Amino acid sequence: MRNIKLTISYDGTNYRGWQIQKNGITVQEVIEKAIQKVFEKKCRLFGAGRTDSGVHAKGQVANFKTVAKISLQKIKAALNANLPEDIVIKKAEEVSLDFHSQFSAKKKKYKYILYNSKSPEPFLSRYSWQVMYKLDLSLMKKEAKILIGKHDFKSFQATDKKDRASVRTIENIVVKKRGKQISIELTGNGFLYNMVRNIVGTLIDIGRGYLASGSMKIILSKKNRSLAGPTAPAKGLFLMKIEY
Repeated sequence: MRNIKLTISYDGTNYRGWQIQKNGITVQEVIEKAIQKVFEKKCRLFGAGRTDSGVHAKGQVANFKTVAKISLQKIKAALNANLPEDIVIKKAEEVSLDFHSQFSAKKKKYKYILYNSKSPEPFLSRYSWQVMYKLDLSLMKKEAKILIGKHDFKSFQATDKKDRASVRTIENIVVKKRGKQISIELTGNGFLYNMVRNIVGTLIDIGRGYLASGSMKIILSKKNRSLAGPTAPAKGLFLMKIEY
């Protein structure tokens, strides 16, 4: 038995997220079908993270097990030959049988892209959120630092009927501006459903003056989703890297 680890890049625009579901085509489903064609057998693909509908990935990781003796180079080439242009296998590796792309992960890095301009840009519209407000970048950087460390991020967790564990550790947040593009990078040991997008929406409200300086600390301490900003659109979010 072999355990094959795949590093995957995809444009999430045309998919209902990563995980297989009944109401639309997903990235996992498309790759599993490609695996079945190549190996002539169904194989369950385990993903490291369940990216939402419309979210992109540059470094998604998944693994599956097989007894086939196909070389890693041929696995990568054959899968790509059976995948659409918006899904690409970047690397295929053989790993230990106990490796699991989700449960073995130590860190995840996400990046959110903003296009800060009143004029739309067609070549960025699928991969960024156009924000027309003038933003105070220095204040956004200052407020973002409040989130670094181990905290209860319930205020940034999507509303759910179930009471789910919401303590996570964010190692770093970097806010950068280059021209009209602003990127917000977050690295941590794990992220709650919509957590990154809710943090981004809150930082935008702070940057445009809708929320006052010092708001991030208050919002974090209150553990109340209604106090935080809006959920940023999925199209600006990228899963960049997963560390093991």
